[in-house]
Amino acid sequence: MNPITLSVIDRLSRVLVENDRYMQFINGFLNTLKITGGALLVGIVIGVLIAAVRTSFDKNREAMKLKGGLGYYVLAILNWICKVYLTVIRGTPVVVQLMIMYFVVFAASSNGVLVGIIAFGINSGAYVAEIFRAGIMSIDNGQFEAGRSIGFNYVQTMRYIIIPQMFKAVLPTLLNEFIALLKETSVAGYVGVIELTKAGNIIGGRLFDYFPPLAIVALIYLTTVMILTWLVGIVERRLKKSER
Repeated sequence: MNPITLSVIDRLSRVLVENDRYMQFINGFLNTLKITGGALLVGIVIGVLIAAVRTSFDKNREAMKLKGGLGYYVLAILNWICKVYLTVIRGTPVVVQLMIMYFVVFAASSNGVLVGIIAFGINSGAYVAEIFRAGIMSIDNGQFEAGRSIGFNYVQTMRYIIIPQMFKAVLPTLLNEFIALLKETSVAGYVGVIELTKAGNIIGGRLFDYFPPLAIVALIYLTTVMILTWLVGIVERRLKKSER
């Protein structure tokens, strides 16, 4: 066998087989999926709330201002808080937010995966909120009028008519956010979380040979992203068919 081929096989054997190191890749990938999935769920909850507040204020500002009362000022304050949140989260690096969460806010916690879910979820929420806000604003005002015509108040109209349509409109974009979030979690190793990238880095340090483990990490990310991209394409095609 070619000496180069033997060398490659030997290096891969040391990275994957020796001391069952392949389990470190598997466990790291599972942690990556846990953080990504949990963070997206947190981001969706935050995104729905912020998008609802901001669109409610934008659509009803003039009417509520003319009407007066406490409701207008409460909604205005909530809208201002949401805008500050969006500005701060979108204007600072996610790795800095992660370290603040781990070393300051949750300094007493030893559960790095949970802290990662919260940190990345708060970060994702800022981007998901804008996705949802754009989705709600794209829905025709006639849908709001239809809700009022059957006796729904504004909250009921949002819950039963607008938000379901919004989810359908933004689903492909939301899945793309999941893909971006999956890659962003590679910085979780900064706070000691053994996710996929950190696992590859640890193995490379132990073997004093970084290329094979990091190449495997890159291949796993690439394969996962390609599968998710394929799924996004399927969803988009099905949504286009349902609109016809």
